[in-house]
Amino acid sequence: MNHFLLSNRRYAKDLPTSLSEAGKYGIQAMELLINEMLKKGARRQNLRAKAFGGASIYLNAEARDNFFCVGEVNSRFIREFLKDAGIPLAAEDLGGEKATVIQFLSGNYAVHVRKIEKTAAPNLVQTERQYWLKTIETRDKLKTGEEQ
Repeated sequence: MNHFLLSNRRYAKDLPTSLSEAGKYGIQAMELLINEMLKKGARRQNLRAKAFGGASIYLNAEARDNFFCVGEVNSRFIREFLKDAGIPLAAEDLGGEKATVIQFLSGNYAVHVRKIEKTAAPNLVQTERQYWLKTIETRDKLKTGEEQ
């Protein structure tokens, strides 16, 4: 089992995950997991996957722009990765608007999923947007300063 969170500024809804820094984090997590399983005797043709998460937990559609699409990017990434790796996706619960808590039982491979209701955080989206705008502004100032 692994968990990856793509929290880098280089992800976007329309950017191919294989070209983004965000996609690389998922790739690293998946490659490490698969390689460790193979080292322990698993056979690639017997691998099956279950994928959960990728929710959009922000309160409104306006927030789901390129800075707030982590869940969407994660969901797309895992489906593409597994397809490219030839690993069947045996079960999934991806997307939606509720965060999840996952319990994985390695003895029988069962997964228990618990959905978490959203809590009203009216300033969360605004605060996050201000943070990203400040980050971009700072980055741009540094680039301008470097070029002079």
